[in-house]
Amino acid sequence: MNADKAADGTTATEPELGRRPGFSVRAVVVLAITALVAVGVDQLVKELSTNGLTEGRPVRVLGGLVYLSLLRNSGAAFSLGSGFTWVFPLVTLTVIGWITWMATRLRSVPWAIALGLVLGGALGNLGDRVFRAPSPFQGHVVDMFSLFGPYAEYFAVFNVADACLSVGVVLAVLLELTGRQRDGSRMTKAGKPGKTEKNEKTA
Repeated sequence: MNADKAADGTTATEPELGRRPGFSVRAVVVLAITALVAVGVDQLVKELSTNGLTEGRPVRVLGGLVYLSLLRNSGAAFSLGSGFTWVFPLVTLTVIGWITWMATRLRSVPWAIALGLVLGGALGNLGDRVFRAPSPFQGHVVDMFSLFGPYAEYFAVFNVADACLSVGVVLAVLLELTGRQRDGSRMTKAGKPGKTEKNEKTA
């Protein structure tokens, strides 16, 4: 393995000088499992909600911190964009394609978790768009969590998929801000590649 001198006089190996090619099997597996768990929990909660809740009759939980309020949402996450239902499956398919492409060079487990959460959230709501009423690709997403009030007085009603999307995006932003790269390397404050994650197996 070739080595060069870094700016601080230390020796840096080739993987530390730039992005590493290929992907980590472990990272891709973590991404897939995270997405599957997110989709599974989302669909389970939606099934329980549609069978156990009645629209217009919210259930108070945790002393009013959370209300279970069944709502069928024609918009995007958190009820945004109602009236443009047909657009959201196309956007979701684009996101899925982008994450699939990212997986071909993914070597970071934290990034795998972030992307898996985004993928799982996107797939969870896509399933509603495709299979639920009123029609294929224009189906309404099932939401059920309302915070601090029963009718979204303080925060939009959301579901598990929305929560996964939000957490995944926040985690991705934090990883970017802390210099963690999707190929497993870390950017230094000077904007140069630093240490890489260890014990990663390439495909």
